[in-house]
Amino acid sequence: MDILQELEDRRADARLGGGEKRIAAQHSKGKLTARERIDLLLDEGSFEEFDMFVAHRCTDFGMDKDRPAGDGVVTGWGTINGRMVYVFSQDFTVMGGSVSETHGKKICKIMDLAMQNGAPVIGINDSGGARIQEGVASLAAYGDVFQRNITASGVVPQISLIMGPCAGGAVYSPAMTDFIFMVKDSSYMFVTGPDVAKTVTNEIVTAEELGGASTHTRKSSVADGAFENDVEALAETRRLFDFLPLNNRDQPPVRPFFDDVNRIEESLDTLVPANPNTPYDMKELILKIADEGDFYEIQAEFAKNILTGFIRLEGATVGVVANQPMVLAGCLDIDSSRKAARFVRFCDAFEIPVLTLVDVPGFLPGTSQEYGGVIKHGAKLLYAYGEATVPKVTVITRKAYGGAYVVMASKHLQADFNYAWPTSEIAVMGAKGATEIIHRGKSPEEIAARTAEYEARFANPFVAAEKGFIDEVIMPHSTRKRICRAFASLRSKKTQMPWKKHDNIPL
Repeated sequence: MDILQELEDRRADARLGGGEKRIAAQHSKGKLTARERIDLLLDEGSFEEFDMFVAHRCTDFGMDKDRPAGDGVVTGWGTINGRMVYVFSQDFTVMGGSVSETHGKKICKIMDLAMQNGAPVIGINDSGGARIQEGVASLAAYGDVFQRNITASGVVPQISLIMGPCAGGAVYSPAMTDFIFMVKDSSYMFVTGPDVAKTVTNEIVTAEELGGASTHTRKSSVADGAFENDVEALAETRRLFDFLPLNNRDQPPVRPFFDDVNRIEESLDTLVPANPNTPYDMKELILKIADEGDFYEIQAEFAKNILTGFIRLEGATVGVVANQPMVLAGCLDIDSSRKAARFVRFCDAFEIPVLTLVDVPGFLPGTSQEYGGVIKHGAKLLYAYGEATVPKVTVITRKAYGGAYVVMASKHLQADFNYAWPTSEIAVMGAKGATEIIHRGKSPEEIAARTAEYEARFANPFVAAEKGFIDEVIMPHSTRKRICRAFASLRSKKTQMPWKKHDNIPL
């Protein structure tokens, strides 16, 4: 019996990680331990651990005398609402969660299994970085993980949770995953820390300002969401996971829904204000057409002039991209183009249909946009829509002017269904600007009269409908029903791009 007891003892020892004192220190910072995080993330009792007893092999600097079981990362698989997922969770209580050669091998093992078996990977990052004592071997471990991130990209969904420090080379693994969530006040990401910044550029900055959750959700767009604490972040990760397919050959999940497909929303008939310059909240439209009014927003704090996220229609996941007239009048700019392009490409990679809601007066003018390369960044969104072969349904609610009309999933980019509300205006540009060009040099009174003429002729969806660029002008109140039917008719859509090794998106 003593051999069985030894197993129990070894397991108990491994589960303690860095010991009670360090666990208490972790808790005192408002952070959960690696294993507590896994317990909250996965269904109860579903976690199957790998490599519990793996230890590092370093002998330099007296390291051979300290070989903790598990080597600072807990790895394995389990389920979220019954669906399989692979997980690794770095243990800050063991040598600061530092990455060694064997630590990296543990992560690589579950990533290989995830690709082989077609299940997503969720990585929980909480690490002081490379284990200095191992030198280049720890960098090699990072490199091996990076290669897995790249190979797995577009094959299985990858989600990164930053729940502590993540600095130096370590940041590039999360950066290549599909979604990054951070925890406010207890996590940060940066390539070089505040001390290096002070030495090299004389900038005095705190870790929080340089790479905290608000920096990365508002300014840099590195992170997709930030949450108050570990518990909320893990609960929201479970919620996101429920929208995603397990891999790129799987269909997005369909779950029971209790919302009538034919539900009529009379209030949508008055959503768009009479004055074309008055803003309204596009989120209201998203919530009113989604099953049970459930919208999982992605990158809510960044580039608020465009909305991205997931809803369900008839129980099935749909990605939504929508201009937000409340911010910058819904103009497209560098940030919103990048945000939406990345989202559309994720949806396309994992067979998630895309719904686009359009109210866009054009691209944001000005030197800062042009110098920042708005041409190339705007082209990213254009490219993402054009290369996407998933079902694409577009609804134009109000303005769709100029190049921005084309970019926002127009018929010309092979969208399947293009609907317009009667309030929509599809034109090369706004009436006043167009009239001033056509009738240059005329008196202000004549310009005003001609503007009214131009408006009557073009500030409506019917010219586009006459040319077949709009499939149907629909009543706003019936939008949910029409969109649901459109996506239902596209369930067996099959289309392919010509063979290529890969494309060359304007990065």
